[in-house]
Amino acid sequence: MVPENLYYTKEHEWVLIQNGIARIGITDYAQKQLGDVVYIELPAQESQLKQMTSCGVIESVKAVSEIYSPLSGKVKAANSALADHPEKINHAPYGEGWMFEMEEIQENELKNLLSAKSYQKLIGSES
Repeated sequence: MVPENLYYTKEHEWVLIQNGIARIGITDYAQKQLGDVVYIELPAQESQLKQMTSCGVIESVKAVSEIYSPLSGKVKAANSALADHPEKINHAPYGEGWMFEMEEIQENELKNLLSAKSYQKLIGSES
């Protein structure tokens, strides 16, 4: 499942842009590869992030993985519901399982991200 209206990274994050705000999560493919998510550490509100730098950690029964910021900007909000219920990432990676939102994003950096079609090709080659 690769929604058409999102941008993607090679590290398996997705980005939804609405009214200049970027909502970020991990893809369905990534959550399946990780297995049951048991812990997540998200960037703090107001943090300034640079594109493709590590900004958090996601831990599952199989692995611990870095979370990368798909864009440069300022963290507007983190999904606090994930602190007590990290499994939301497994159940709804494109819905309730979103991780954080950013404002003051550098929209010119969107050109560095993958389209749904390009991301589909990437995960097809990894399978």
